[in-house]
Amino acid sequence: MVQKNIAVDESPWWVYIILSSDNSYYTGITVDMARRWNEHLHSPKGAKFFRGRKPKQLVYLQACENRSVASSREAAIKKLSRINKIKLLADPINQLKKALDQGLVLTD
Repeated sequence: MVQKNIAVDESPWWVYIILSSDNSYYTGITVDMARRWNEHLHSPKGAKFFRGRKPKQLVYLQACENRSVASSREAAIKKLSRINKIKLLADPINQLKKALDQGLVLTD
């Protein structure tokens, strides 16, 4: 599958990876990363994955043009081995730094 590079400020959908307190990775999709981060930290709306562990750090963010593309990308990432997920974090397709530079704020 060819990955299109969508501008951070144009994306309605995001694929993200969170490093958890037990050093495992959680992959998900959202339209609002700051809201979803807060849900994982403080709300019952957060993923069941975070019951018994806590989100530690957002480590990957990729813009997608729609929910279908985001869901497909999420599924592909979930199939990757841990080693390949770690390699993905350094890939230029990871738009986390750009999103943070453009004002994405994640609160505790």
